[in-house]
Amino acid sequence: MTWRLYRLTELHQRIDSALRDERRRPFPDSLQLMRLKRLKLSIKDRLERLMRRR
Repeated sequence: MTWRLYRLTELHQRIDSALRDERRRPFPDSLQLMRLKRLKLSIKDRLERLMRRR
């Protein structure tokens, strides 16, 4: 696993954790949830592109 792939995977997991934490709040911030979801999807797309190139 390359360092870039590792770092993106790690970032994806941290974003997923932040999403879970935000959802657990009594009044989740819908704007923050939307931002985190978009960021997570962006990271996922980058991971998939890297995996295809291998």
